[in-house]
Amino acid sequence: MTGMTETKARAGNFFEDFAVGQVLTHATPRTVTTGDVAVYNGLYGPRFAVQSSDAFAQAIGYPRAPVDDLLVFHTVFGKTVPDISLNAVANLGYAEGRFVKAVYPGDTLSATSEVIGVRENSSRTSGVVYVRTTGRNQLGEPVLEYARWVMVRKRDGASPAPAAVVPRLAERVDPATLGTAVPTLDIGGYDLALAGSCHRWGDYAVGERIDHVDGITLEEAEHQLATRLYQNTAKVHFNLHEQARGQLKRRLVYGGVVISLARALSCNGLANAFHVAAINAGRHVAPCFAGDTVYAWSEVLEKAEIPGRGDVGALRVRVVAAKNRACSDFPFRNADGENVEGVILELDLWLLLPQ
Repeated sequence: MTGMTETKARAGNFFEDFAVGQVLTHATPRTVTTGDVAVYNGLYGPRFAVQSSDAFAQAIGYPRAPVDDLLVFHTVFGKTVPDISLNAVANLGYAEGRFVKAVYPGDTLSATSEVIGVRENSSRTSGVVYVRTTGRNQLGEPVLEYARWVMVRKRDGASPAPAAVVPRLAERVDPATLGTAVPTLDIGGYDLALAGSCHRWGDYAVGERIDHVDGITLEEAEHQLATRLYQNTAKVHFNLHEQARGQLKRRLVYGGVVISLARALSCNGLANAFHVAAINAGRHVAPCFAGDTVYAWSEVLEKAEIPGRGDVGALRVRVVAAKNRACSDFPFRNADGENVEGVILELDLWLLLPQ
């Protein structure tokens, strides 16, 4: 019909479109397959035995090898992007993340989010949106929940700002709530030699720092493939034509890629920390681009026993990732509390290890 201008294509939500209490049901449920697992392993190379081997997992009480926790996280996260962060400037941080049920190949994941806060930036060109997301399996059972906040562009800088609401988020997940995604384990069947490390939960001390030694150079094709694997459609990751006109002049690597690289690197020193039970906090403190080499180190912040569980214990670990510098000197923050050159990620996790 001549003259029609209406379009059925979606431009995504801008900052003005969000309101506290709003609930978003995200499109495109995703069945996780062994093919997804293989691609994920090819991209990052994680070597945790429980997720790598059906035989190893079955020997300790799993029905089969569970899907890597971060593959679950990224898949659920990807569902949320068209509604929350399609017009993002950057994803800023995470809190109160908890993996509540194991996911296996063949499970189908879907997601919903509730807006829990909004705050316009002083520039008036963007604002920060806070959401709480729940990922569910095909039975409607929660498998993952987390809060995140993201900077989103405004459609019109002159539009009025909503009243600022900044949610109060817990500093850490209560360790008493951890472990629900792990069956009661037969620790006698846990083969330390096959796992690649003799160090159990009791062998780590609060304050201990671990340089994970290795580095991984991130290629352009890898971060593009990884982000597409999760069906993450954020423009900052894909559209070079548009990004070339912006401040960074190139495509930004999805922060989840850095998280997965750091987690994979941490296997050298934390090989028996097979389960990410919770994301207490996370912050992308600097951008990462194709061609950067990622290194990582960890510090043990806290140890906790889980009530009723004598098979596993929890380590609260700060994982720090840096680009283009080794981490033998444990780069973190300077005397003013600012991140030193090269640091790109701070991640505060609860990890489970055999006792």
